[in-house]
Amino acid sequence: MTDTALPAQRASATGTAFTVILAVSLCHGINDIMQSLLSAIYPLLKDNYGLDFWQIGLLTFTFQVTASLLQPVVGLVTDRRPMPFSLPVGMTSSLIGLVVLAYAGHYWALLLGASLIGIGSSIFHPESSRIARLASGGRHGLAQSLFQVGGNAGQAIGPLLAAFVVVPFGQSSIAWFALASLLGIIVLYQVGNWYKRLRARNAASAKSAAPVLVLPRKRVAWALTVLTILVLSKNAYMAGLSSYYTFYVIEKFGVSVQMSQVLLFAFLGASALGILLGGPFGDRFGQKAMIWFSIVGVIPFTLALPYANYEWTIILTILIGLIMSSAFSNIVVFAQELVPGRVGMIAGIFFGFAFGMGGIAAALLGVVADAKGIEYVYHACSYLPLIGLLTIFLPNMKQARAAQA
Repeated sequence: MTDTALPAQRASATGTAFTVILAVSLCHGINDIMQSLLSAIYPLLKDNYGLDFWQIGLLTFTFQVTASLLQPVVGLVTDRRPMPFSLPVGMTSSLIGLVVLAYAGHYWALLLGASLIGIGSSIFHPESSRIARLASGGRHGLAQSLFQVGGNAGQAIGPLLAAFVVVPFGQSSIAWFALASLLGIIVLYQVGNWYKRLRARNAASAKSAAPVLVLPRKRVAWALTVLTILVLSKNAYMAGLSSYYTFYVIEKFGVSVQMSQVLLFAFLGASALGILLGGPFGDRFGQKAMIWFSIVGVIPFTLALPYANYEWTIILTILIGLIMSSAFSNIVVFAQELVPGRVGMIAGIFFGFAFGMGGIAAALLGVVADAKGIEYVYHACSYLPLIGLLTIFLPNMKQARAAQA
């Protein structure tokens, strides 16, 4: 990628720098392939190391917490002092973690590899989300969707790679994906150059007025709390479904390990499509409307899933992934509008903390699965989306901006 391939002049109010957005989206995909490989190879690791479900949950917990605890901190720091070249550093950490997973000889090495991938993710997300917004040209929902769909596509591809590469060739074949990480490092270095030039031009121009909150601070804090709870509940459901879906369909329907990976791919692929469609619809109809659609639309399907047969399980999980994921980019954009000038912090909270809490929930669900069984977990999780009804407490941002004008 050359310097001219990343035209900073397009990142203005009148134009969207799609090359930049697609570059960070591609790297988001690479980052999340590495992440999804971890959960996708759980059946393999369970057999190789004789793991219990609580140990599987601890792997998810280790990854999610190292990502979640650092992301808000990274976001706060980079809001004050942007670091254009932190992105390739984060990808390097993930690359090392991938190699550790490939050649781990003990369970503690699996935990180390998971934590390195989590650290890389925590460095990557806040700055890459900021870059997507800077390159959006005002089309924030579209830019956030394109950025997030790269990650979801990576999560969807990961299980297929696990099924058709790692399962046949063994755990050490995970190291082959380091080549994709190297590509990501090269691309992110060029994105860092674009970001650095953009900052230099902005510093040379007249400074704009400091961002002003549209709502009172207490109401902003309450709205952010509601949004965090919404993401937490959605991520708890999605983490539980993605972490244990392969075990669920193997146990309940007797499918093979490879077929379970294909079904997981279908679910994650539908989630990626939901992300892609959700942002543009949010730009058109409003972020709050799309959040409501996601909640009201998904509840009947999550409640029905534990009682479905094999064919309907496939259909319902695809619909759940599609509808539930349509809210994610809109929640992030809504939060960024609540707190202007704190893009990194918001990205850290919603890509980090809330996702990490989802990981903690997945670990707890692993304990429940050991005690009560996988099917019990799916019955319990079916009620989680009802928490989304808290959306009723979110403010109407259009009315708030009109009142301020």
